[in-house]
Amino acid sequence: MPNATIHDLTIHESFSIRYLFRVQFRKITIIGVGLLGGSIGLAARQRRLAKEIAGYARREKTITECEKIGALDYATTDLLATVSGADLIILCTPLAQMAALTKQFLPALKHGAIVTDVGSVKADVVRELELLVKKAGAHFVGSHPMAGGEKMGVLAAKADLFEDAVCVITPTKKSNTTAVRKVEQFWKSLGARMLRLDAPQHDLLVSRTSHLPHVVAAALAGLILDPKHPKSQVGLCATGFRDTTRIASGSPEMWRDIALANRKNLSQSVDVFVGELKRFEAALKKGDARAVEKFFVLAKERRDNWCSCCASPSSE
Repeated sequence: MPNATIHDLTIHESFSIRYLFRVQFRKITIIGVGLLGGSIGLAARQRRLAKEIAGYARREKTITECEKIGALDYATTDLLATVSGADLIILCTPLAQMAALTKQFLPALKHGAIVTDVGSVKADVVRELELLVKKAGAHFVGSHPMAGGEKMGVLAAKADLFEDAVCVITPTKKSNTTAVRKVEQFWKSLGARMLRLDAPQHDLLVSRTSHLPHVVAAALAGLILDPKHPKSQVGLCATGFRDTTRIASGSPEMWRDIALANRKNLSQSVDVFVGELKRFEAALKKGDARAVEKFFVLAKERRDNWCSCCASPSSE
């Protein structure tokens, strides 16, 4: 599969055309109804993409919250009942739980059903789940919508979360072409711009664009807000610090799984980033005004260009 670029992103039709949706599936099941799962449910219901949208949750509290905001037609703690008869199953749990849950619901998986996910790391998930799902007579296609936020739980869900966000799908040579097309069309119907990548390339790229920024934000928050500092330290944390560290408020469980699942790529990205900081540090120590200014000029130019042409509105 050739490497994809930003030019491969789908250009949407007008707003009015985009919302002329029809039922795509009889039943959609969402496994794990948090921010992403709840947002998928809200968006799919709003666009009437299925006759029935069910959700699996571990806690009764989550089921009550789903009912409160109307994220689903119904939710239950019965995994097999939730999956039974579903045409599309979407895994929205932390990465480390996906394989185990898939093994549990395989007996209820409908022949020819499609399973996808929202995981931020794809290589291991695709390799393991593609084989498991295929043995059950169904199809797996990996997905990663580049959308999210620092707030957790279904009460933070938004029906427009995927509007104009990039969604990567990671089909393989073994992927069923009809299943790939249906998964792609589903995300388009939620408002996403589509990009196809192979799983290893995806994991390398997001280690730089998504995972490294979370590590940096977490490091800054942990360091600057250490209670060992004088109380006045916190008082001097203004909007710049708040905006830079916002994503550090994301789910620690989710980011633990992401970091470990993509540890090889992420560790390399951290090494490169540390090297960049060391070069800046060296310029500071030398009092090299030209090098220090160039550091900021280059960053501004590149970010301004990115914002003007292809920045995603997602808060991820």
